[in-house]
Amino acid sequence: QVQLVESGGGLVQAGGSLRLSCAASGIIFRMNTMGWYRQGSGNQRELVATISSVGSTNYADSVKGRFTISRDNAKNTVYLQMSSLKPEDTAVYYCNARRVGVPLEYWGRGTQVTVSS
Repeated sequence: QVQLVESGGGLVQAGGSLRLSCAASGIIFRMNTMGWYRQGSGNQRELVATISSVGSTNYADSVKGRFTISRDNAKNTVYLQMSSLKPEDTAVYYCNARRVGVPLEYWGRGTQVTVSS
């Protein structure tokens, strides 16, 4: 059974930092592209960042220079370090796993991040 479990969300003031973690099980973690997505109130889910199986990263323009995605294959965990947070970063953040050539992807249940002004 595949599980993606996010943690690290919370309430932070604008300008602050948070680190999100996503622990994966039931997948061959090192072979998956891992990603973080977010969905704010009334908005569609959007890409935040992805990291490929070989460590290539991709970021939404809105978070470039502020957020860093990383992975630890030994721990089956992907991280999202968020700095210089803004109120518009407020959203539920979801972890995603997908594998090239495999028509399946997996989602975590999400963790709430709230940035106060």
